[in-house]
Amino acid sequence: MKILAFDGTAKAASVAVADGDKILSCCTVDNGLTQSELLLPMAEDMLKSLKLKFSDIDLFATSVGPGSFTGVRIGVSLIKGLAFGRNIPCVGVSTIEALAENLRGLRGIIVPCMDARRGQVYSATFICDGKKLTRVTEDRAIALSDLARELEEYKEQAIYLCGDGYSVAKKALTNYEIDLCETPELLILENAASVALVAKRKYENNEAVSDSELSPTYLRMPQAERERLEREAIKRKDNG
Repeated sequence: MKILAFDGTAKAASVAVADGDKILSCCTVDNGLTQSELLLPMAEDMLKSLKLKFSDIDLFATSVGPGSFTGVRIGVSLIKGLAFGRNIPCVGVSTIEALAENLRGLRGIIVPCMDARRGQVYSATFICDGKKLTRVTEDRAIALSDLARELEEYKEQAIYLCGDGYSVAKKALTNYEIDLCETPELLILENAASVALVAKRKYENNEAVSDSELSPTYLRMPQAERERLEREAIKRKDNG
C-alpha cells in the first residue's frame, strides 16, 4: 500500500511516502515559506524521484490538528483536492499522536507539546515500552502548571518531550522540578513519516474516511476569534 502523508500543523512542512510500514522518502522543510507554498511542490518532487504518480497512491494521510489553524486547513484541503474524484481513502491523524510516534523507540513517558501560547500547550501523555505506545490522556489544551502536576505521578520514570513547544515546555516543567530526559533533536519536530505510519494502523482499524468526510480537529477557537470575543465582552462591560 502506497501512502502519501503530509504534516503542516506547525512551522515546518513535512511530506512522506510510505509503502506499508516502509518509509520510501521523507522531507521536512522549515525555511519561512508557508505550507501552501511548500507541501504540494514537495509531494510532486518526491513522487517524481520515486517514479510514482498521484494515481499510484492508495491512501492519503494528513495531520488534522491540533496546531496552526492555517496549517491544519491547508493540509486537509490539499488531501481533499488530491483525493477528490479518485475514490481513494483518506486518514486524518492527530498531530499529537504523530509526534508521539516519533519517539516510539524510547522507553518511558512521552509528552508531545505544541505551543498554544498563554502558558498553555496542546498535549497528551503516552507510555511507551520501546515498541508500543499506550495513550494515557486525550489531546487537550492544558496549562503548563497543570501538566506539571500531572507528571508528578511519573517522576520515577524517564519523561521525554517533543513538538514545537519543546523549549517552552521544557523550561516551564523544569522550573516546576520535573526531571526530563533529553530528546534526540531529530525526533523533536513533526514528521510526515510518523503521520504515514499512524495512518496505516488507522486504515487497518477501519478508521479511513472519504475526502468529503475528512475534517480538521480544533481544540479551541482561533486566536482572532478569541480576541474578537474578548473585545466584545469588554465593550459590553464598559457599556454597563
